[in-house]
Amino acid sequence: MPNKFNAERRHHIPKMSFKLTNWAEYEAGLRQRSSLTLWVTEQAIDAWRAAPRSTPGGQATYSDSAIQTCLMLRTAFKLALRQAEGLMMSVVELLGRELA
Repeated sequence: MPNKFNAERRHHIPKMSFKLTNWAEYEAGLRQRSSLTLWVTEQAIDAWRAAPRSTPGGQATYSDSAIQTCLMLRTAFKLALRQAEGLMMSVVELLGRELA
């Protein structure tokens, strides 16, 4: 075995030492780091649905502010459009409202 002859000359990597002693608290901090908190006012929820049109044509489902909110979250988190829609739907579920 050729590796046996170089054993004393080989570079040995020392075992890693950690300064951390409370791993439960560290892991809880990591989980909290990925937490997402959004504040949605009652005015925003009330203005979520678009006002009915008085002119002929298709009816809009969402207001401009709802669309802008979705696009801002999309830009902030660098999401694709479908992912941003999924994020908004999960936020709506957390609100416990029927907005769509």
